[in-house]
Amino acid sequence: MPLVRIDVNPGRSPGELAAISRAIHHAIVSEYGIPEQDYFHILTEHAPGQIVAQDAGLGFERTAGVVMIQIFTQGGRSQPAKSSLFEAIAAGLAGVGVAGEDVFIGYVENSPGDWSFGFGRSQYVTGELAVPSK
Repeated sequence: MPLVRIDVNPGRSPGELAAISRAIHHAIVSEYGIPEQDYFHILTEHAPGQIVAQDAGLGFERTAGVVMIQIFTQGGRSQPAKSSLFEAIAAGLAGVGVAGEDVFIGYVENSPGDWSFGFGRSQYVTGELAVPSK
């Protein structure tokens, strides 16, 4: 059950924003085999100048179309699985018009006890939810 934060500059239509979210979700479902209904995204548009995304020395320029993605998920997946997910996200976003150089992903791992889905309880710890398999 990843939680995904998506940060973009203004200017996209509601349909374009939904397509970005769906493309990312589809990649996660396909690569990690999570249930389709485990869909938790926060999409935020920022005013001009509030997103800074330089090239990190890789020799390319990002555009105002940059999509900054943070994926919060339980630890335990291999680096090849993560790399495959990154590739699937970039491919999915290319399909909705986001250039590869404008895809930035940060991946944050945690443990089952780090989640609460409501009522102030850690449902993976209490047994209300089964801990997802990797």
